[in-house]
Amino acid sequence: MRKFLSYTLALLLPFLAIEMASTLQAGPNNTAGMSRARRFTLDQAIEIALHQNPDILRARQEIERVKGLVIEVQSQALPHLDVLATGRQTDPNLTSFGSGTTVIPGGTGTTPTPTAAPTATVPPTDGTTLVSQSSADLSYNLRLQVSQVVFAGGAIRGQIRAADFTRDISYYQFRNAVDQVIATVRQQFYQVLLNRALIGVQEESIRLLESQLQDQQNRFEAGTVPRFNVLQAQVAVSNQRPELFTARNDFRIAQLQLAKTLGLDYDPLRGESAPLALIGELQYHPRRMSLGQAISFAHDRRAFLKQQRASILSQKEQINVALAGYLPTVRLNGGYEFQSSPFTENIRDVQTGYFVGATGTWPIFDGFETAGKVRQAKAVLQTAQIDYDDAVRQVELEVQQAYSNLQQGRELIQSQTENVGQAEEALRLASARLSAGAGTQLEVLNARVEVTRAQSTRLQSLFSYNSALAEFDRVTATDTVYHEAFQDPLPRKDKRATATVRAPESRQANPPH
Repeated sequence: MRKFLSYTLALLLPFLAIEMASTLQAGPNNTAGMSRARRFTLDQAIEIALHQNPDILRARQEIERVKGLVIEVQSQALPHLDVLATGRQTDPNLTSFGSGTTVIPGGTGTTPTPTAAPTATVPPTDGTTLVSQSSADLSYNLRLQVSQVVFAGGAIRGQIRAADFTRDISYYQFRNAVDQVIATVRQQFYQVLLNRALIGVQEESIRLLESQLQDQQNRFEAGTVPRFNVLQAQVAVSNQRPELFTARNDFRIAQLQLAKTLGLDYDPLRGESAPLALIGELQYHPRRMSLGQAISFAHDRRAFLKQQRASILSQKEQINVALAGYLPTVRLNGGYEFQSSPFTENIRDVQTGYFVGATGTWPIFDGFETAGKVRQAKAVLQTAQIDYDDAVRQVELEVQQAYSNLQQGRELIQSQTENVGQAEEALRLASARLSAGAGTQLEVLNARVEVTRAQSTRLQSLFSYNSALAEFDRVTATDTVYHEAFQDPLPRKDKRATATVRAPESRQANPPH
């Protein structure tokens, strides 16, 4: 059993950069290019995908976006400090028009009479005093103000808690993306290994058929067999070549698909050569786990279900936010103000002072707006609960399908391993009979076809089993182990989590604690 590496993911922190060695690709039908193909083991391919796959990168950015949303919502519970400044320059014609004369009575209750900015004032003779007033052309105001919401009926608290659950949802979406990408990389990696092995099977088959053709050609020239045998051998070789061409094309396509999943860009220097080369072979490592245990693991560990549970908790808080519309909102404010004098243009002549106040609103009747919001929130909560129940059934279905496919792959491997040996023995006997003159060339050709078919079927069964195993690990959440800083199903205040990606052969049935 080959050694596998273990990786530690800081899921809410940037991934560690990795260095990959570049070497010449060793593979069938490889065209030499100026750029060397990068070689990957399965573990290295997974690590590259975790660092570069677009789905994971998008999920990480979604976490950052939701972090900003949480900060935005939390700001409603904090005091707001504002500076307000105004300045005004007024045309003298307007200020002179607005100025006048104030009459200060000196006798018995003279009523003051404003004037419309006369050019000259005749002093009164009844003992009153006239004071000329004018406004400054330049005025300004500077205010430093602090405001704080002291009561909002629970709306702010509910919005903050809902935002926290939304952050948890984004984190679980990230985990779900990680699990999906790991499963995809494993399946595509196995597909490349399968197609590469099938090329070897087809090349070996053609080599043996060409050897048979040469043998029949020699026998025909010696006069021991008819020309029909030569033609039959030539047809067999020609019929086998399209299978080889198809296998080579499938191999190239599988490499390109894996390179795309890994986030590898096209390098013009490599020309038509492969973008990568893989290290490894298709192997069979049986996994023992009961169906009940697999479903239990999926219930406890699938990020998809935790995401649905967090959505329910978020919608519960939205009901509290809607109910807050029935309650009053109280806000305190205060500060300090600097105001220029309205009677002089001296900018240093200012009046200062503090101010405090409170404002409150209580909607007595809002046209049933709040009632409508509450009804909507309750309906959304019920929908979230229905979605969760459906998600549980979906997860159970996925586990049972993967378990069935895994069982089928195991049975195919066991049957085809024995079948390959039998087909090879039949080919050996047919060749011996032909050499002894007791058999026919058709028997040998048919036996050769059966060997190729048996080898291809065995490789397909190995791929099917390993591909089903990758899907089984995804749907049971045993492919990646997360150590959480909170207790599910009420995910609160998570700071970070780590995940240990284990190789398929090193995984155990029991989850680590």
